[in-house]
Amino acid sequence: MDDAGWVAAKQGPIRPLAYHSLDDRPGFKLALHIASGRWYLYVAHLWHPGWTILDVTEPEDPRMVAFVPGPDNTWTIQVCIHRGLMATSLERKPAAWGGDPTSPFDEGILLWDLEEPTRPRRRGVFRTGGGGPHRNGFDDRGFLHLSARMAGYRGAIHVTLDVSDPDEPREVGRFHMPGQHIEAGESTTREQFDLHGPAMRVGDLLYLPYAGAGMVVLDASDPSRQEMVSLLDVHGLIGSPIAVHTVLPLPGRGLALINSEALAERCAEPANYAAVVDIGDPSKPILRSLFPTPAPPPGVLYHSFAAKGGRYGPHNFHLPTTDSEHVFRSEEVAFLTYFNAGLRVYDIRDPFQVDEIGYLIPRDPTVRIGPLPRDLVCQVEDVLVDSRGVVYFTEKNTGLYIARWEGLGSPSPA
Repeated sequence: MDDAGWVAAKQGPIRPLAYHSLDDRPGFKLALHIASGRWYLYVAHLWHPGWTILDVTEPEDPRMVAFVPGPDNTWTIQVCIHRGLMATSLERKPAAWGGDPTSPFDEGILLWDLEEPTRPRRRGVFRTGGGGPHRNGFDDRGFLHLSARMAGYRGAIHVTLDVSDPDEPREVGRFHMPGQHIEAGESTTREQFDLHGPAMRVGDLLYLPYAGAGMVVLDASDPSRQEMVSLLDVHGLIGSPIAVHTVLPLPGRGLALINSEALAERCAEPANYAAVVDIGDPSKPILRSLFPTPAPPPGVLYHSFAAKGGRYGPHNFHLPTTDSEHVFRSEEVAFLTYFNAGLRVYDIRDPFQVDEIGYLIPRDPTVRIGPLPRDLVCQVEDVLVDSRGVVYFTEKNTGLYIARWEGLGSPSPA
């Protein structure tokens, strides 16, 4: 392909491969499934209810093979897959994002059988009774962990589902921060007690990105009695109200990566960040270092990305959330989407000195599809990297971008 077709700037050992418009339905979250030697990418959408399936066996030539429509006036932006079982979320769509507060919406978790990868078959459903779940993930034991807005609670809490029978998903445990259970008379003045998710499992511990509360570590050895081990509170001086948006444990090194989510356009909030945390003693997590601030590429008219418009700051790390051998795994390199600064890649081998080693920034959109951002600039959202070193990432008003990582931790040539 012609790199200039979609690349505004690039640096480091990352090579553009392809772009797909997704039939003008911009993508959001991503999941991967391999069947009969074919590689399938499942894309949840931001402005359109439903999910697109692409055959990415040849990543230079992605082929759209199906679109599965979702319910009206409902966010269907989250998707995750484990051993042929797909979970998609249904949640209330905020008015600022195009939702109609006067119209009905659907909520809950839908489970799908991927025996026929291009024709997902509906299985069971789990209802929250509230606003629905947000970001969810399977663990290596097959449990599905939800950030769920349950009836009777303020904000999202952690809910664990047993999905061994996909037709009858069953709650086996839940955890909330003190003050969230308003139906039980609890209250809090704390801003944004609201689990973002997904929970990440290491042995019997769960690491939860609990937004304004911070990083929460739970003992989940008994799923029905999940108890807090520790809390790393970072909100106030740094981070938006979603002060801990993601936790990525690096269990082989006793470390974790965390980040906030930039929310306000043009940086009208405390500085956002990504950081390395020492979890060698999970009961006493220690913030070790901050990632470097991305610098604009040469030749642009702004000195910092803050002046570019839109949101500027971190959003999603590439998360190997299941035991799939088809997902890229490394404790030396990290991929992080950065809204108007595109996709950034970091060398994390030294926890005290993280270095940026590559980036790709798509060109700014020329056509508005959704109401945000107010300034029509590039906003890179989610990233997924497969075991071939193929990098997939989405942008808020365009579509899906595909690249190949050829640097640190990349697969050896065949």
